[in-house]
Amino acid sequence: MTIKDLQPAAVFAIFDEINQVPRPSKKEDKIRKYLLDFAAKHDITVQTDAIGNVVMRKAATPGHENAPTVCMQAHMDMVCESNDKNFDFDNQPIRTIVDGEWLRADGTTLGADNGIGIAAALAALTDKNLVHGPLEALFTVDEETGLTGANNLGEGMLQADMLLNLDSEDDAEIFVGCAGGVDTTCTFTYKRSFAPTDFHYFKFDISGGQGGHSGGDIHLGRANANKLLARFLYTLSLKHEIALATIDGGNLRNAIPRAAHAVFGVDVKNKESVTVEFNKFVADIESEYAGLEPTLKFDLSTTDKPEYTVDSATTLALVEALYSAPHGVISMSRDIEGLVETSTNLASVKMPTENTILVTTSQRSSVESRKWDIAYQVEALFRMAGAEVTHGDGYPGWAPNMNSPIMHIASEAYEELYGIKPAIMAIHAGLECGLFLEKYPNLDMVSFGPTLRDVHSPSERMHIPAVERFWGQLRRTLEKVAALKK
Repeated sequence: MTIKDLQPAAVFAIFDEINQVPRPSKKEDKIRKYLLDFAAKHDITVQTDAIGNVVMRKAATPGHENAPTVCMQAHMDMVCESNDKNFDFDNQPIRTIVDGEWLRADGTTLGADNGIGIAAALAALTDKNLVHGPLEALFTVDEETGLTGANNLGEGMLQADMLLNLDSEDDAEIFVGCAGGVDTTCTFTYKRSFAPTDFHYFKFDISGGQGGHSGGDIHLGRANANKLLARFLYTLSLKHEIALATIDGGNLRNAIPRAAHAVFGVDVKNKESVTVEFNKFVADIESEYAGLEPTLKFDLSTTDKPEYTVDSATTLALVEALYSAPHGVISMSRDIEGLVETSTNLASVKMPTENTILVTTSQRSSVESRKWDIAYQVEALFRMAGAEVTHGDGYPGWAPNMNSPIMHIASEAYEELYGIKPAIMAIHAGLECGLFLEKYPNLDMVSFGPTLRDVHSPSERMHIPAVERFWGQLRRTLEKVAALKK
């Protein structure tokens, strides 16, 4: 069985088309062209703004012109993570595999976040049997790495009274709130020196972590490769002088790091001690993460002497800061059981130039003051370590409205179809809804979608039966709104 055999056929056919189109964040030109061509092919009115967002509009089914206007919203870009370092997300299509009741990709992220939202919206716009009021479909750019599209939405792009964000990841759940977030970046400036000749050099690799979404999966306690790398180096630093040549871990601010590596040296006479410490470290980590990280791997190998190393003071400051930096759940919500309130992700460590090391972290909270509190804690720690620290603009949370008409309509639609009353939830991940609400304070919004698992990692997968329920809920919701009058 392939994706072409799946139901609902209209949704999966469009999703398959979308996955033939490369769409990394900040590189949405190809998917934008696909959307514009789709609109032209189906004679759908289309508009773009200066930042690159696309909105399509379709007139109401005759007799329903006075119904509230509904906007279906999804984002164009996808997180690009692969087990194959040679996979070219800029040019290669995503290869899908039907695995029982799940759809996954062949060694890469699937792009269901948020390709399935795009597919469902386009399928609704072209469904000749769907009775609906005035419809819009808004597709935003660069959601994953900065919410750039939502933050810079052009004037007049939205005319809707109600918005359905199609970017949630749990069947039978309707989301009415989300966390706000901010990125904190910390830059170390170091002096290069020639690598000591009397040192033995190792390459230390961590790979195969589960990773996942830094909002939706942060409560699962998965390993952060950057934290484990720092832990090993710190343990060594207690006994030996370390000459650090390179360090690299993680990629995206909103993904839990799955892999990290470093090249370092110690005095030749201490090389056997490093091997002993490595074996003890691996045994400890495998015990601590037993059953949680089944594919986590560690490798320590001898490598050639590098030409340069980082000065010893910066090396120690960096290792101590990474080891001390908070990561994971900081606090749980007292208002919604089981909801993470505040968290932070030690996302990536890079060496972008020959004398700088850049550490990127991401903080989230449904309480604005606590979002900044944890961001400032991260700032204080890295400033003490000698780094220059800056914060991004951040994005607002979305406060729940338990009197939302569209929330009740979407809930009733699901219950009528499937006999289950969906849970009304808030999510710790960030959604674009908070930014839409800043620009359109009277917009009535909910978010729902099919079941996705391990998004932002190559293990990302989508539950096929949940897609059919998602499609049914979307259609019924639009039909119920069409029966209303403004």
